[in-house]
Amino acid sequence: MRILIIEDDLLIGDGLQTGLTALGFSCDWLRDGKLALRGPDAAPYDAAVLDLGLPGVDGLNVLAAWRQAGHTLPVLILTARDSVDDRIRGLDSGGDDYLVKPFALGEVAARLRALLRRRSGQASPLLQHGRLSLDPAARRVLLDGQPVELAARELTLLELLLNNKGRVLSRAQIEEKLYDWAHEVESNAVEVHIHHLRKKLGSELIKTRRGLGYTLGDEA
Repeated sequence: MRILIIEDDLLIGDGLQTGLTALGFSCDWLRDGKLALRGPDAAPYDAAVLDLGLPGVDGLNVLAAWRQAGHTLPVLILTARDSVDDRIRGLDSGGDDYLVKPFALGEVAARLRALLRRRSGQASPLLQHGRLSLDPAARRVLLDGQPVELAARELTLLELLLNNKGRVLSRAQIEEKLYDWAHEVESNAVEVHIHHLRKKLGSELIKTRRGLGYTLGDEA
């Protein structure tokens, strides 16, 4: 899941970016409200974490501008504004969830996963495909009930494919989800990750659609 973080506090922003990256998210971080106005145009984000007390443009105005421009990405408001009126205003302005500082990183991650499930219409927290299951919260993959060790990028790619069953994802689409601004993408990186997943989980798991991209194979 690729996340856009809008937070001007350097300590909090760095903690969110570092912590969420360690939990399997791909994170980009902006610190200014004016820059945030066009933030959703920069990449195909799955969700945003938005502070309200931003320099340049207030977070509520940023959120209103996003919604007016037609951006539908789920937004988790993360702010020190803790009154009931503030929470109502944030949700009524287009926020999808509201969390007051100080916060626990694990809760932020859990709320983001819940937003993704809600957006995709998925009720279960587990992602399953035939004999394969993935628990995004525990970062655990089981094949025939047995754990399989995956590298971080491999696990993130598998989660992306499981969340897009029936769709063909191009290499460019996969790269945009797996890598944030800070990481340079090698030309064959996606192919290498695909090769490793097939080796560990079965050669039929991922199908190549020549000239188009990759998709999950039939459920066994």
